[in-house]
Amino acid sequence: MAVSDSYERLEQVLRDERLFVSTTVGISMWPMLRNRRDTIIVRPVPHGERLAVGDVALYRVTDGLGNRKYVLHRVVGVYDGWYAIRGDNRLFTEHVRDGQVLGRLEEFYRGSRHVDCASSRGYRLYWHAWMALWPLRYCWKRARALIGRFLRLFGWKGLHPNRKPF
Repeated sequence: MAVSDSYERLEQVLRDERLFVSTTVGISMWPMLRNRRDTIIVRPVPHGERLAVGDVALYRVTDGLGNRKYVLHRVVGVYDGWYAIRGDNRLFTEHVRDGQVLGRLEEFYRGSRHVDCASSRGYRLYWHAWMALWPLRYCWKRARALIGRFLRLFGWKGLHPNRKPF
């Protein structure tokens, strides 16, 4: 899930204020975070501390043109010098170096409901279940994409004129 790109000084704010509050843009962390509706609170990772599996990392990626983009995805593996990271609504895992990580999601507001990532039992249950179900979700999403591609190959436009069927 991309954090709004209008924050040119995001890294400086995190470094100076030790806190970053924003809404998110995108659906890569759905169903946990909703596009442009939920508020996140990110704090920098203390010096020398590493993220753990299940943490949601804010990290920096640079495209081929040198444009920076900030992404918020879940850590699914911790390795020497890098992390395996995947959005809750994504199929593929990214490899992110330690130097790209800017902070960790500490809490968020889903509408008016406050969720503390460190102490909420419901949140811990959610991410454990979501990660355990990833192989099933992967198969479902891949099958759905293949069926949709097959149907569109034969000209099917879907049941709704403005919506893809799969």
